[in-house]
Amino acid sequence: MAAARGFTTPPFGVMRRADVEALSWQNGLTLKKRRLFAIKCCCSGRNNDKCLDPNTTPHYRARVPAMSFTSSKSKFVFKQYKFFSRCTPRNSGPQFRDSPPKRDTGIANEKDWGINLLNDSANESGTNEDGSTWYRESGEDLGDNGYRCRWSRMGGQSADTTSEWKETWWEKSDWTGYKELGVEKSGRNAEGASWWETWREVLHQDEWSNLARIERSAQKQAKSGAEKAGWYENWWEKYDAKGWTEKGAHKYGRLNEQSWWEKWGEHYDGRGSILKWTDKWAETEIGTKWGDKWEEKFFAGIGSRQGETWHVAPSSDRWSRTWGEEHFGNGKVHKYGKSTTGESWDIVVDEETYYEADPHYGWADVVGASNQLLSIQPRERPPGVFPTLDFGSSPPPPAENADPSSDPE
Repeated sequence: MAAARGFTTPPFGVMRRADVEALSWQNGLTLKKRRLFAIKCCCSGRNNDKCLDPNTTPHYRARVPAMSFTSSKSKFVFKQYKFFSRCTPRNSGPQFRDSPPKRDTGIANEKDWGINLLNDSANESGTNEDGSTWYRESGEDLGDNGYRCRWSRMGGQSADTTSEWKETWWEKSDWTGYKELGVEKSGRNAEGASWWETWREVLHQDEWSNLARIERSAQKQAKSGAEKAGWYENWWEKYDAKGWTEKGAHKYGRLNEQSWWEKWGEHYDGRGSILKWTDKWAETEIGTKWGDKWEEKFFAGIGSRQGETWHVAPSSDRWSRTWGEEHFGNGKVHKYGKSTTGESWDIVVDEETYYEADPHYGWADVVGASNQLLSIQPRERPPGVFPTLDFGSSPPPPAENADPSSDPE
């Protein structure tokens, strides 16, 4: 995944779906050729400024009013602190883990973590030549219904205790077929910067559809010790064996006087119906606010798009432009919109329709990339003993994802 190193400029200015996808899926996944329904973007091959012409109608790629942003080369860049020497003697402690997570890198594949759980229990610690200390321990927890959790914890501290890191790996399973692989790590350095990250990959059988499902998630957070800066991200992906797919992310960031947020989601029902949406906004301490949002829904070539770009000045003066498209599936598209500066349009044009009917990374892809998860071996089940299944009295409500608006500071 291409990583945005350090603390970069918030994702605003030109609000483009391509930008969102680039941020969303720069995670090392192999991008396969997508099956598309034909659509013609109103801005395709044109200067974006032409999209503001009421005769062509704006698209969701319209520009937000020009704003001044902090330089993308921010000082908020974590330095790599060497807690331990990389050239460690044989049978010494684990190598240091002093690297904070990087922004906009999505959900890593399991192979990128290198999770390697010991078969035997361990409990050891030591001191390196530079005075830094380390520890490593591992074990196994057992519970009802065949539950087993194999885990390994490690960490270390600098000689003056100003720098510290911790990392935990685990795999879980039970007799229902549930399997989980996960990592959690955290750290801090001498300059006061700190970070936390967790990653999970889960295989289970959906109790209502009886289908196998794989879910992947990642949460990341970092704070600067020198500036009023920090960021938080929550990413998730869900897949089932019939093609149902859900993906999304919630993000929050702050750099001195400026804060920004981003939320996006994608839903594919496996039968051709899709829903995609994005909502981004930012604000400064002096009261300037701006943002952009859009949504699209399609099925069998018929659907709609709509969105809004807006800006609020410190004086509370508000500018906005709203737009919409109705795609009838017959080569006709109804385009309409208006703005607070008096623009308006309402036309029907001859235009083909393009949209992504299938996720570019789906069930077959995630199964192929989850070898370690699928190879987890549950405890042996005694003859005549069956797993306990609790289906409840009604289907579970939709999952509530973490709200990224909470300040990570």
